[in-house]
Amino acid sequence: MTNRTSIHVVPQREEWTVKQEGKVLSTHDTKMEAVDRATKAAKSAPLGQVVIHKSDGTIETEHTYGKDPRGVPG
Repeated sequence: MTNRTSIHVVPQREEWTVKQEGKVLSTHDTKMEAVDRATKAAKSAPLGQVVIHKSDGTIETEHTYGKDPRGVPG
């Protein structure tokens, strides 16, 4: 089974940070730039997930890319 690569877009001070397993991959001035970078990284993995947080740190949305190993639709 392929492990899912989870990449988070999180607010940090006046910037947006892209993190994977707690490590900072990149920092951006806008949320849109950070989401774009996180999406590219997730799509390059066999099974990637982008978790986008709101400015208060709560989860706004999640997107999964690649082949889901589960046989469950949806």
